[in-house]
Amino acid sequence: MKRRTFILSAVAGAAAAVTIPQQAGAAVLGRPSAASARDRIAPMLPGRGPYSHVSSIAELQTAVRAMTKGGTIIVADGTYAVPDGAPIDLTGVGGRGNKPLTIMAATVGGVTLTGAQSFVFDGTHDLVISGFVFTQSTMIEVLPTCNAVTFSRNEFRLSDIEGMHFMMVRADNTVIEYNHFHSKSTLGLFLGIEGANSTEMAENVHIHHNYFSDHSFPGDNGGEPIRLGVSPRALSSAYAIVEYNLFERTNGDPEAISVKSSDNTVRFNTFRDSGGGIVLRHGNRTRVESNHIIRGQRGIRIYGNDHVIVNNYIGETADTAVVLGAGTVRDHYEGEPANSRNKNDAVDRVRVALNTIVGNAGGISGETHRPIPPADCVIVDNIIQGDAGTLASVPTGTGFTWAGNILWGAAPDGDLPASGFTRVDPLLARDAADVLRIGSGSPAVNAGTQDHSAFVRDDIDGRKRTGAADVGAHELGWGHAKREPLTPEDVGPLAC
Repeated sequence: MKRRTFILSAVAGAAAAVTIPQQAGAAVLGRPSAASARDRIAPMLPGRGPYSHVSSIAELQTAVRAMTKGGTIIVADGTYAVPDGAPIDLTGVGGRGNKPLTIMAATVGGVTLTGAQSFVFDGTHDLVISGFVFTQSTMIEVLPTCNAVTFSRNEFRLSDIEGMHFMMVRADNTVIEYNHFHSKSTLGLFLGIEGANSTEMAENVHIHHNYFSDHSFPGDNGGEPIRLGVSPRALSSAYAIVEYNLFERTNGDPEAISVKSSDNTVRFNTFRDSGGGIVLRHGNRTRVESNHIIRGQRGIRIYGNDHVIVNNYIGETADTAVVLGAGTVRDHYEGEPANSRNKNDAVDRVRVALNTIVGNAGGISGETHRPIPPADCVIVDNIIQGDAGTLASVPTGTGFTWAGNILWGAAPDGDLPASGFTRVDPLLARDAADVLRIGSGSPAVNAGTQDHSAFVRDDIDGRKRTGAADVGAHELGWGHAKREPLTPEDVGPLAC
């Protein structure tokens, strides 16, 4: 089992001018002005020495081959046409674990690369690519022969070609941080994570503080902002962490984050006004924690075994908030036929706890249109409030535990046992971030019925849960919130 240490925030941005060129018609709504962003980015050295300054593609390629022990190559601002058939070759290139090779624009967003390709990666290691604007007409691919490649503070607005993905990562320990992926109207992913061969997954990929926006593909499949695996890789452990990312107007697929591998963490992300939700489509043992889904189309849909769904806020979506999937197979297994691996794996032993589900088209629902029902799930200490659909209904589920849930609203309760809920107004109030939360007079305060410490110690805001947990995603307290719903100022190339 490969478990390595991430390279985090290898480059946090230069202190000089940080304007990012905007493509005509490209939406970067909510972005701070260049001056305000410049003031907010802390000055720091651009990578580590020795330093090499280049102002042409030829000079860059020469510098790459010369710097074999790490250092920083700084590319002068400008637009560079990468010659067709002669991309910037990073085969075998890299630094050392404690001293990566950094290739960076002189200012964040100051270098635009045009042409069919930009950088190509094969055997590349301990490398940071920072501050570029990518506009190429072919996919960026990090091959499984690579290791510890970081993309930091770049803008990805590749050619809008039908069926073309913007980026595919197949290498362990890849970091995707503080980037902006945007402006696609055709079939294809913004970011895919796979691995070697047909069944392996890249391990320890870290995707954080990115801005995914404006995917408008009108189809019903194939336009995901992030896809972690594909069905043949479902049982491979990826150990990916997807956190602190913002999704706005990502309408290219019902799945904004599509998980098709095992042992991942999806936490602290914000989805706002988007058609896609979080879908555990294939695989086992993924943790979905403390995400905000606000005024979107979909919430969280689950298949597979032993997932933990905790501390999430799902508010005012046009679909059922949490869907527990029925299956055409009970469990996937090693060596099963390929046509079986593509089938839906019924939910088993999933824990859904301490979530706030309010104002959606339905609350928690179990699928019934496949023959194998969800089983042995624990649904505890959630707030489920709404006036549409049904608040909690898993009509074919077996072995469920329901306890401590608070139900309210004009929608019917559903088929959960009377011992599994209390019908009482949780007295939710809307805050400045458009989130409905409990206050001091709420009956949810200290009403939790289970000890959740084995699964989570804080709430969606990062406040410590003490004593009996407050029901729902929020713990009432006077401590400073460590997290809140993300805005465009918190993510992408110009964020601090």
